[in-house]
Amino acid sequence: MASLPSPETTDSAKPVLDFFNAYQKEPISLASNDVDSVVGFFEKRGFEKSAAISVASTIITQAKTDNIKVFKILDTLRGLSSVQLSVVVTEILNYDRPKISSLGFKLKETIAELEARNIIY
Repeated sequence: MASLPSPETTDSAKPVLDFFNAYQKEPISLASNDVDSVVGFFEKRGFEKSAAISVASTIITQAKTDNIKVFKILDTLRGLSSVQLSVVVTEILNYDRPKISSLGFKLKETIAELEARNIIY
């Protein structure tokens, strides 16, 4: 690597691209402790790093938009079981996705033994 500064590009489309990339998107400033707390919360509950970051960014952005403290949301999520947390995270991610696609999951169907004896296989 050379220690010389990189030459500036003179792309006339850059201002136009910057404008349209930021169209209807207001910049949001996030506190690093909020981000670290939410990512750590989901990692501690079995989410992988990339999934925890994705969910955390969605939750923090929406909390900032709605003017709600992130720690209040974490306190609400803290009492949920892993299945309940998965349902909530799925709903949050679906809310943030385009309406033409959605996420979901299937729970294993359990049959009570009293009902199973009446079913002929």
